[in-house]
Amino acid sequence: MMTLTYFTTSAMALPTKFLTCGGFLRNYSILPACQRLNMTKMFLSTSVHRSGDLHDADETEIRQETIYDQFYPGHIRTTPFQKALLTVGSAITSLLDPKRDDMIATLGEASGQWSLSMMKANMENDSEGREILKERPVINTKTTDIDYLRSLANDTFGYAYSQFLDKNGFSPDARRPVTFVDDVDLAYVMLRYRQIHDLVHTLIAMPPNMQGEVAVKWLEALHTGLPLCVLGAMFGPARFTARQHADYINTYLPWVIQNGLKTKRNLMCVYYEHHWEWSLQDLREHIGISTPPNS
Repeated sequence: MMTLTYFTTSAMALPTKFLTCGGFLRNYSILPACQRLNMTKMFLSTSVHRSGDLHDADETEIRQETIYDQFYPGHIRTTPFQKALLTVGSAITSLLDPKRDDMIATLGEASGQWSLSMMKANMENDSEGREILKERPVINTKTTDIDYLRSLANDTFGYAYSQFLDKNGFSPDARRPVTFVDDVDLAYVMLRYRQIHDLVHTLIAMPPNMQGEVAVKWLEALHTGLPLCVLGAMFGPARFTARQHADYINTYLPWVIQNGLKTKRNLMCVYYEHHWEWSLQDLREHIGISTPPNS
């Protein structure tokens, strides 16, 4: 029988409430990085054991493959049952507290297998998308010269992106790495989706408030099909004030639905890094997005 003595001392020292699904989700983000990994290993291992009777040999295989699998750095393999647990728990937590980016990331990964496959297929059927999949660019402060973007003309996409980061105190380094996607190619697609999120905000001139996030989620939902985006688009307006809700219904929702359905290019198939020097308006026309209502 699988025992907790298999795990490290720091994982064993966690309070009992951490071993439940709710406790795991509720307390995960407050732990140091090393304890987060140990806690995740413990939770996944015990959930596998509870999902069925396992022989010792099967348990050994699960310990080796489920916990320590290394498709890519930081990857933790999970079974469908475990993904279901993570999906339900992270969805509830994300709806209750939209600032929990760790739970939002978990929800996207645990529930997005089919959508990620479709996103990859769309990219493979597009010349620019194929280039992205081949070169696998990443967006962070090591690969993107933010100072250079700040020096560009005021009407360029790159300058607008730098101003979005500066105004809101954001950094491209803040995007979380992928953990629960059990395919190297799909893990990159998920990472790419995360890293272009602020670029989409820039593209459609939406601030990172609840109204802006819901608008972006609608556009992302129409272009990716990710359950994370659909849930955010559908349930995000529940937190709007009466005035925000009126603006959303009368202005933002019609605009984002119309543009999401009529774009000439899928958002995942745009090599944004090749368009820093383009004017923001030219890039919108290239993709097929009309001028946003608050521009």
